[in-house]
Amino acid sequence: MIRVVVVDDHPVVRDGIVATLSAAPDLEVVGQAESGPEAVQVAAATRPDVVVMDLRMPRGGGVEAVREMKARGIGASVLVLTTYDTDSETVAAIEAGATGYLLKDSSASRVVQAIRATAAGETVLSPAIAARLTSHVRSPSRTTALSVREREVLLHVARGTPNKQIAKELFISEATVKTHVSHIFDKLGVTDRAAAVAAAYEAGILG
Repeated sequence: MIRVVVVDDHPVVRDGIVATLSAAPDLEVVGQAESGPEAVQVAAATRPDVVVMDLRMPRGGGVEAVREMKARGIGASVLVLTTYDTDSETVAAIEAGATGYLLKDSSASRVVQAIRATAAGETVLSPAIAARLTSHVRSPSRTTALSVREREVLLHVARGTPNKQIAKELFISEATVKTHVSHIFDKLGVTDRAAAVAAAYEAGILG
């Protein structure tokens, strides 16, 4: 079972998410919260696998909550589920440590799939967010020394594509993909896929 905490300040929205997740046989909602600070407390008490987090809440937002959870060593992956898709919101959430970012207009099945992927350590981005982050690839000479192949891999990483699928689409081995991803992390000074996307976006490699 994948243990989930749902965080949203609107009770009707929160109840709807909980109902959707409770219908999935492999998901268990172990806690709920209506603010960022409460989310941190509930996550610390229940130790979920995934926290589904709204961003803007009146008594403390999601970005701050993600940072606090990471600072406290709470190992849950965070899937942002929000109505906001601005560049600043997206980058801030990913830099804080969120693993995925979906908009609330996503289908119920998409949310369930995203939680499963997030629990497995995959990066999940809504099509709108992925399109914004990957609409252009700039010359690496202006920003960093990523190779052409590394930039191709980075584009797929930004779309949330798993290594196995990247290998298939680029006609290379999965081991080679892993090597490229490792080199990307080293060159961007990051340690995970979501942070790589945020760093590349801010550096102008994606944007």
